[in-house]
This record gives sequence, structure tokens and C-alpha cells, in this order.
Amino acid sequence: MASPTAASEPKTPHQETNTAIDIEHVPVTDDPRQWSLARKTTTLCIVSLATMVSTLASNIQNPSNSLIEEALHATSNQISWTLAAFQIVQGNLPLLWSAASEIKGRKPVYLVSSALFVVGSAVLAFSKTIEVMIVMRTLQAAGSSAAISISAATLADIYDTHERGTRMGIFFAAPLLGPALGPILGGSLSQAFNWRASFYFLLICGVVTFLSFLILFKDTFRHERSLIYRSALQRLAASKEPVQSSNESISTTQDSSIPVRDIEKQPQSLYVPDATPVLISTPGLENLRLSIQDINPFPPYFRILSRKNNVFILIANGLVFGFSYCLSYTCARTLANIYGYNAFNTGFVLLCLGIGSIAGSVIGGYWSDRVLASKKAANGGKWSAEMRLESSKLAMLWLPPSVVGYAWACEKHVNVAVICIMLVLIGFTSIWMYSSTLAYLVDANPGRSSTAVATNSSFRGSLAFLSVMTAVPLQDALGDGGLYTAWAGILVVMELMVMLVLHKGELWRRESEEREREILRE
Repeated sequence: MASPTAASEPKTPHQETNTAIDIEHVPVTDDPRQWSLARKTTTLCIVSLATMVSTLASNIQNPSNSLIEEALHATSNQISWTLAAFQIVQGNLPLLWSAASEIKGRKPVYLVSSALFVVGSAVLAFSKTIEVMIVMRTLQAAGSSAAISISAATLADIYDTHERGTRMGIFFAAPLLGPALGPILGGSLSQAFNWRASFYFLLICGVVTFLSFLILFKDTFRHERSLIYRSALQRLAASKEPVQSSNESISTTQDSSIPVRDIEKQPQSLYVPDATPVLISTPGLENLRLSIQDINPFPPYFRILSRKNNVFILIANGLVFGFSYCLSYTCARTLANIYGYNAFNTGFVLLCLGIGSIAGSVIGGYWSDRVLASKKAANGGKWSAEMRLESSKLAMLWLPPSVVGYAWACEKHVNVAVICIMLVLIGFTSIWMYSSTLAYLVDANPGRSSTAVATNSSFRGSLAFLSVMTAVPLQDALGDGGLYTAWAGILVVMELMVMLVLHKGELWRRESEEREREILRE
């Protein structure tokens, strides 16, 4: 168990002016990274279940859209809104959930969001109008978004860098079960009962998730490893107020000649003026009173965006998911309108996309760790976050050709077996890349993993919203051949963004760190 300890004593003017702190490895009481395998596995399973249910909710209604349209006398545009509203809320609300998780911890956020999901699912099951359905899909999305945004941060809490790629790959396979199983479950339930059965099913899943977090989940968040709390600690040090713990009082002071800055502005290694004793592990941190500046989610959001390497990867990830949701929606329309498939058969074909995605996530995550270890060994034990992106090169070669193949298989109405093969390849290659780029965001933003993942979710949700809202008009105007040939070109641009970060990202990060260091010294 860690005890409150000062990291350094005030040094003479001849000594160095800065001390670097590895924020991710600050000693803490009950370190989640030292938990038993059973405890870590339980945590992994619970957050994986939560994210699976969240993604299941996003597309379980796709095979039933025609039934909903008929039952509620809705238009295609209104059906698009039930999907698009879900995506935009699920993508952007994580900014608030992320900030809350850095203040109150992960568990309270999981519980509140799960409760919202349960309420939204219950009302959806009894919806009488399409307007109520749109509103409740929005509430359901708000409840489901927390798991997606902070689950990766939860894994960063319990797993160290060298094992994150593999664990992220395994973890991400679970939420990919949602897109994989959603269509087949939605189609089966609609065929056996009616379209409302899908939302009854989500209601049951939501209750199970809530109880899992309430009874089995142990919070992984530690104040000492949060840049938000470090910021509050430095602000407290500047005012020369003592930090109280249950057993002792520790005072922190700061040289009045050194101005205080928000620690969130600091680079990958946390730099703190040596004149300020830094508390390595302080049980009294929870007694700090946070200011509006400390808990405002937007400054951390814009700090993530202030780094070019982050921006390119965020856009790339957003494009991948925008494409994925457009594909799921339009494929269901093609199968229903051109091939005459019912809800069950449509879900069965869309299952191929999910199967490919799960395989790509698990294998891609494993390959990401393997490539990182190889690069690190070849570099004398030194590593950079960009090394992880090397693993995405294999998938880059196959993704655009697979999309073009799918485009013209649909356009020419070839045997549906060809469409199934293309869907497997698309899922496999796109998520192979995504497992590497998501792990890169976590590695490249230590101490800010929750904010980085929430920002990623914002980009992903916003681009998915745009792609879903424009999918039907573009499909009607261009056909599947034209629409997905255009998407193949967009994905080539996405791959070039990833390659640019691979070669320039480390330099950009160093420039950003130096700029942030200069701001700190001013």
C-alpha cells in the first residue's frame, strides 16, 4: 500500500528546474494494475458487456425498420432520424461522462448512465408514435454512451502499456458483437413476435448491466493518476493551503516566482516545478474542492485537438465508423428492396460484417502488441506511441478493394454469397486498423485517456450522424456502385492520414510538448 510521500525537496538554483513524473505509474493505494487476474478479468467482462449492449442498441432495429415504418406510419426520413439522433448523442455526450468520471470515479458514472438506458428502453418498447421513438432513442443513446467513452479508460486504469493492444483487441471484440448480433437478434425477434420485442430485449440487457456494475464492479479510478486532480493539487499548492488526509496534514507550497498553469496543458511526461513538492500518493486528494476550470470538459477536449497527431487519427477513426454505419443501414435497404429479404434473412447477412469485425479486432489487437514489442526491441528498448501504427499497414492494402468489390456486387445484384464475403473482408480490415489507432490514442495521451477516447467518440458519432442522414439520398442518386466507390476513395484518404501520423506523429508530439512546456514556464 502506498503512503503519502513527497516526490522531491526544494533544490538549489544550480539544480535542474524540472522534474518529470510518469503520471500513469504514480504509486497509489490498491493499485488496479496490481489486482489479481480474476479481478481484472471480471472488470474486463463487465465493461465489455456494457459496451456490447450499447452497440447492440445502435443497430438492432435495422432489420425492423420497414416494420416500424409501417406500424407507426413513419417516413424513411423519420426512420433515419431514429438512427442518426442515436449516433450524434451517443458520440458527443461522452465528453460530459468523461469529465464526470474524472471527478466522481468510473462506477457512479456507469450506474447513472445504465439507469438512463433502462428507462429509455422501457419507454421505447411502448412507443405509439415515431416522435416518441426518436426522443427515447436519444435518451437511450445518452445512457449507452458512457460505457463506450470510459471503458477504454477503465482498461487503461488496470492494464499497462505493453499489454493494452491485446486487451483492447479482446475488449473491442465485445462491443463489435453488438453490430454482429444486433441485426440477427432484431430480425429474429421481429419475425417471431413484433418490432417491439427488440426493445424489450434491450431492457433486460440494461437491467443486467446495471446490476453487474452495482454488485460486481470495483472502481478503477485513482485521483493521483488524474491530470484534473493534479491540476487541482497544484492550484492548492499555489494558494499554500494544506492537503488533509485522515491521518495527517501535508502542506504544499510553491515558489511565488513560478506561476501556476493547468497541468492538463503539460506534455506526455508531467512536468512540475521543483520548488513544488509533488505528492506521489495522497489519500487526502479526494478532499480537494474542484473549480469550474478543473471540471469543464471542453478545455481538455480542445487540448486533445491541439495536437496534430491526435486530429488526424480522430478524423481517420470517424471516417471508418461513418462508413460502417452507412454500410449497415444501406445494406439492409438493398437486401430488403432488391433481394426481397425479410428481417431475419437481412440480419443473417449483416452478421457477416460483425464476424469479420470481431476477427479483425482480436487478431489486429494481438498483432499491434507484437509489432510494438518488435519495434521496441529493435530500438534498444525505447519506444514511441507511433510504433503501434505500423501494425495497420497490412489491413490498409485490402480495405479499399474490398469496399469496391462490395459496391459492384450490390450494383450488379450478384449472388448474395459474394456480398457476404465482401462484408467479412470489410469488417476484418477496417476494425484491424481501428484497434491499432484506438490503442494509439490511449498511448499518445497518458493521463488523458478518458478525454482522448471521449473525443474519439465525438468524432465517430458526428461522422456517423452525417453518413446516416445522407445515406439514403446518396444511395438513391448514385446506387450502391457509385456510393461505395466514392467511400473507397475516402478510405484511401483516411489511410494516408494514418501513414502521415506514423511518420510525423512523434515529431508533432515533441513540438506540442515543447510548446506546452514553454507556456508552463511563462
